[in-house]
Amino acid sequence: MELDKDLQAIQQARNLAKQAEDAQKILAQMPQAKLDEIVRAVAKAFSASASELAEMAVRETGFGNVKDKITKNEFASNRVLAAIENMTCVGVLKENNKEKLWEIGVPVGVIAAIVPSTNPTSTVCYKAMIALKSGNSIVFSPHPKAICCTLKAAEIVAKAAESAGAPKGSVGCLTIPSMAGCNELMHAAQTRLILATGGPAMVKAAYSSGKPAIGVGAGNGPVYIHRSADVDKALSSILRSKTFDYGTVCASEQSMIVEAPMEQTVREKAAKMGFYFMNKEEAGCLAKLLFKPNGTLNPEIVGKSALCLAEKAGFSVARDTQVLVAREQEAGPTRPYSMEKLCPVLAFFVMESEDAVLEKAIEVLIHEGSGHTFAMHAEDETVIRKFALQIPVSRFLVNTPAALGGIGGTTGLFPALTLGCGAVGGSSSSNNISPMDLINIRRVAWGTEGETPKNVDNDLVEMLTAKILERLK
Repeated sequence: MELDKDLQAIQQARNLAKQAEDAQKILAQMPQAKLDEIVRAVAKAFSASASELAEMAVRETGFGNVKDKITKNEFASNRVLAAIENMTCVGVLKENNKEKLWEIGVPVGVIAAIVPSTNPTSTVCYKAMIALKSGNSIVFSPHPKAICCTLKAAEIVAKAAESAGAPKGSVGCLTIPSMAGCNELMHAAQTRLILATGGPAMVKAAYSSGKPAIGVGAGNGPVYIHRSADVDKALSSILRSKTFDYGTVCASEQSMIVEAPMEQTVREKAAKMGFYFMNKEEAGCLAKLLFKPNGTLNPEIVGKSALCLAEKAGFSVARDTQVLVAREQEAGPTRPYSMEKLCPVLAFFVMESEDAVLEKAIEVLIHEGSGHTFAMHAEDETVIRKFALQIPVSRFLVNTPAALGGIGGTTGLFPALTLGCGAVGGSSSSNNISPMDLINIRRVAWGTEGETPKNVDNDLVEMLTAKILERLK
């Protein structure tokens, strides 16, 4: 019975949270060098299983493709390891003898981690590594659509961590897909922080739990091809991004914007590369499939190829078609192409001026995607600076595939699969979440009483002191 399943999930969540708390007390006493040893073991084991896990994920969810999921798994293990290898997260982080101030990194404790169905294995490795690196234990709540592959990923990570000296319970995972179990985990007394990567409802539940939470917002990033851009390179970049794992990375481009004089050139070059510009009837047929009547994204179109989407919508395209494009000019709840589409589908906006492009990009993001990602292809740094000062996002990407640049694959951003959207996007952080987001900093401050504060005018100090003494008489 469903009730029995929920009760079992609730009890399991309680047990895992308690085991994680016991394990974290031990992790908290480990030096950084030992935690690094554990993290290296996790990365090595997970990387060795990248192909197996990718195949499981595609088979179970039906999202994306094996080749790109292998890349995601290797990114989550090897690339993340390289980024955190020399990072100090626990113990003394900084000693400022001049200011008489020390900073000490302290793990937050037990972390509850929500795993999305679009990245069901790579997210496990990435979150486990940044948690263990910073001395925290972690318990995963899988998506029901990806329970088997997420469980397998968690088992590989847990086994590797324990083989390197992590206490049992450092990495746990719910085995019963139940919202009741997930809620129990988020509300558990032992849980200190929630890492919520998933849909809006799940992120909202995390923030409503009463616990500190790091959530993500909707990705609905526009990409602007400026007149100073190398159009061929720009389109190749967008193509690479939108077809990567069939559009399941939330940082990928969702709308392409150009100025009117650029339209014909962009259309002609794009068509030769595999972009298919749908006519009004075709776009209407596909639009009916993108979202459910309640406004949520239809899972049947997520992570599907352009050919598959066209077939589902009832029209045919050439076999080399990679991305479907629909002309659009407005943004809003009745305009499905102006929203996040986790598949190789783009909206195409044509504006009369640079300022009109800026206004449209902001309009699209305010409708959905505030705080997430914006991409721009341009060589003119003046216009880049102009847009960067006004676009409401946390990741402003220049001349790079947004899906890969946003997660730190082709940019200098921290390599992450949890992308904060800042206050404007309803998130508690605007960072690509790293181990440093999973610690508290304890500050040890020596008294400076009796010392003349730096950068203070001595004559002013003497005058104020005299006035104080006069009032005390």
